[in-house]
Amino acid sequence: MHMNRREFLQLLAVAAASGMALDSKSALAGGKVPSNFYDVPRHGNVSLLHFTDCHAQLQPIWFREPNVNLGVGSALGKPPHLVGQYLLKQYGIKPGSAEAHAFTYLDFTEAAKVYGKVGGFAHLKTLVDKLRAQRPGALLLDGGDTWQGSATSLWTDAQDMVDAGIKLGVNVMTPHWEATFGADRVVEIVNKDFKKAGVDFVAQNIVTNDFGDQVFKPYVMKEMNGVKVAIIGQAFPYTPIANPRYMVPDWSFGIRDDSMQKWVDEARAKGAQAVVVLSHNGMDVDLKMASRVTGIDAIFGGHTHDGVPQPVQVKNAKGITLVTNAGSNGKFLGVMDFEVKGKRVMSYKYRLLPVFSNLLPADPAMDAYIKKVRAPYESKLNEKLAVSDDFLYRRGNFNGTWDQLIVDAMMDVKGADAAFSPGFRWGTTLLPGEDITMERLMDQTAITYPQTTLTNMTGETIKSVMEDVCDNLFNADPYYQQGGDMVRVGGIEYTVNPNATIGKRITDMRIKGKPVDAGKTYKVAGWAPVGEGVAGEPIWEVVATYLRDKKVIKGLKLNEPKIIGIGKSNPGIADYKGGIS
Repeated sequence: MHMNRREFLQLLAVAAASGMALDSKSALAGGKVPSNFYDVPRHGNVSLLHFTDCHAQLQPIWFREPNVNLGVGSALGKPPHLVGQYLLKQYGIKPGSAEAHAFTYLDFTEAAKVYGKVGGFAHLKTLVDKLRAQRPGALLLDGGDTWQGSATSLWTDAQDMVDAGIKLGVNVMTPHWEATFGADRVVEIVNKDFKKAGVDFVAQNIVTNDFGDQVFKPYVMKEMNGVKVAIIGQAFPYTPIANPRYMVPDWSFGIRDDSMQKWVDEARAKGAQAVVVLSHNGMDVDLKMASRVTGIDAIFGGHTHDGVPQPVQVKNAKGITLVTNAGSNGKFLGVMDFEVKGKRVMSYKYRLLPVFSNLLPADPAMDAYIKKVRAPYESKLNEKLAVSDDFLYRRGNFNGTWDQLIVDAMMDVKGADAAFSPGFRWGTTLLPGEDITMERLMDQTAITYPQTTLTNMTGETIKSVMEDVCDNLFNADPYYQQGGDMVRVGGIEYTVNPNATIGKRITDMRIKGKPVDAGKTYKVAGWAPVGEGVAGEPIWEVVATYLRDKKVIKGLKLNEPKIIGIGKSNPGIADYKGGIS
């Protein structure tokens, strides 16, 4: 796609404003964004487009990839556990290029000013339509975490995202955070909006608690250019643990390899020449599943927000399964082309395309829809709470600066000794000097169970909570990992050994500089309780109070643990200030 003159000048203006020298090495003149960036020649006869974990971001945003994404056990140093230069080297991506900016955290603020924001449904729509025009019958797969993550999604009870997904042209979807709107609301959307629009909602691993009946279709069979393709859904297996169980009281989840194998075999028996899984397992879980279940051609994965440029080929007893993961926040669109002959996939081509909103004109109809759906809320969204002199981001195994701001606010407003904030991987990024608006705060906090709490906890309890979450993140068996990152802490310093066993990963815990006393009681602030009936002011109100009072946020001290037992050359960590050995 060629840029028009207006877009080209706009990009130059952005670069100039950021003080970048616009010589022959500048972003466009230097060929960092070639004019054919979005030209993806069609291959074969089956095409699947995939996005996941957009977290309800309808507009272009900033989103920084992690500088800490540690792999443990057999996952050490393998995709997706590669950051920065290690990732560039693995995939042969040129440092300083548009792809380098999309796939890594490197020089983020400077590169962001050159390449502009990412995502936005109006820009994604343009890209989807462009690719579809060359690929008759191409299917668009939505990996879930679509209806949660923004103020407008929360305030419209997900309706803004349901309609946006339909307008985008989604064909098949599987869920995770969708369940936090409650089982009744999910069923209502599936039976009403999706049925009318012809969207298939699939989840082989959601069954009823009583008799184990399928709640949704396990899979759907589609025909493309005379080829039968089965798409099997895999919802997030730990939904009732990671999120409130009372929201889906009658549904049972889980990984369910055995039933996955059953549905793959059934689809093949019914004539499927290609079988793919639309998964919200998380990439490490998908890699393990691909080694155990046979007959799957590709897994289109989500949940862990990993932007992985090329599929991992996983060998199993009967062949190879390709495992992909397509990032988050509307930042990427995966394009998988298969050549299917007879009953099998003979070859494939895959691209994970970064969605640069400056390089893709907004689709007028989608743009108009987004403006309309936001209109009633604009004044609320645009309330300026404070200015940030700091760089605010969330994603990473340990505290991000946004999380630091949240725990600092909770401790201040609630008068706590320490604070816990969930290790959520969603949440947009703010560049230094930008306003912290209510919308940007809601990007970090918009959930249906936002209550804040103040609890008396013994030192022993604090340690056991942290050990439990740490095991969830670093258990050597992916089937015991429940996604998300380490609980964010305020007021607590500690040392962590990701390779130790449960109960032994966390040492040298201190509160206010003093060793944590197992028997002593501390006041701990928190939010997002999964238990039912917890009362408390919503987290966004607590943080907004703090921000309005502060007016300027600067000099945030990032509370990062000291990490031991991983060695200094681990490719899943870079530019880490907390100390590594």
